[in-house]
Amino acid sequence: MKSLLIYMFSFCFLVIAGCKEEEQQPAIETGTMADVDGNTYTTVKVGNSWWMAENLRVTHYRDGSPITRLDSDIDWLSGSAGYSVHPEATTLMGNLYNWAAVSNSIPVAPDGWHIATDEEWKQLELDLGMSSSAANALGWRGGKEGDALKATGTVNWARYDPVWADNSSGFSALSGSCRIFDGRFGTPGKGYAGFWWTSSASTLHPDKAYYRYLDYKRSSVFRQTEQVKYGFSVRCVKD
Repeated sequence: MKSLLIYMFSFCFLVIAGCKEEEQQPAIETGTMADVDGNTYTTVKVGNSWWMAENLRVTHYRDGSPITRLDSDIDWLSGSAGYSVHPEATTLMGNLYNWAAVSNSIPVAPDGWHIATDEEWKQLELDLGMSSSAANALGWRGGKEGDALKATGTVNWARYDPVWADNSSGFSALSGSCRIFDGRFGTPGKGYAGFWWTSSASTLHPDKAYYRYLDYKRSSVFRQTEQVKYGFSVRCVKD
């Protein structure tokens, strides 16, 4: 009887402790915004910044002028400012913009928003628990920050144990793949990798800019520079 009472007390304690821990989890604060095409996006507050919780899919600059869609390999190789659509992309995966479009004098970002800088991506990572030394490094950095950024479910990311997205940030990163400088699309495509431009150019290589990369086999976040003719997804931050 005594052992039964001890068991019941232990069970109740665990339930109460679990509920208390659950109650202490911070609520994810979300909102909405729209681009010049009328597309509506979910937004999420991480730390002190408001981020788009979806990839940009606008086809016009802020002033209403069209962003050139570069479908053929020849057009993509030209390096003209523009975007492409991955053949496996869903609507929410958005467009793949080259850096000429990202850095265009007429913004692709909606009014009141801007394409996230490398420093703002670092702050996002810091808000998710990455150390300063890791945030400033190149290559794969951090621990589980990538899992905190990724949208949940195998429809969004291929399963690879023990890596498992939890989207605890509400950022809802999708595996939108990329378009390579020569016009080829990244393989494997949907479900395996996501790439995002920053608006920060490399100070050492004028033909490169900083980006972030998430992979289905990794829980961390990759930071590096790449040729500006690549096509990556884009996330914006509120001004």
